[in-house]
Amino acid sequence: EAQLVESGGGSVQTGGSLRLSCTASGFTFDDADVGYYRQTPGNACELVSSIMIDGRTYYTSSVKGRFTISKDNAKNTVYLQMNMLKPNDTAVYYCAADHDGLTQVCMEDEYDYWGQGTQVTVSS
Repeated sequence: EAQLVESGGGSVQTGGSLRLSCTASGFTFDDADVGYYRQTPGNACELVSSIMIDGRTYYTSSVKGRFTISKDNAKNTVYLQMNMLKPNDTAVYYCAADHDGLTQVCMEDEYDYWGQGTQVTVSS
């Protein structure tokens, strides 16, 4: 069964760092855009960052300069390095992948693959 497996969440203090990993099983990222969405405790949901098939990247404005997304094709894994974390970054982070691209729509059913989610908690 094709799926995404996420890891790397946890709890840190303000200013700390975490690295999220998203590994594809049963398919490859070679022909899919991959990204991370996050859902906050208040249920707001947004596309945080994505990496396209051609290597272009997207970041929502609030994480620019702090988060970096990258892809290791040999490991079929996408990483989201999160630095200078803030309490507002607290959320469940979901990895998603789609052969036709990712949008701002934050719904599992919109995309080919959706991860199980990983909790990120940043305390002040």
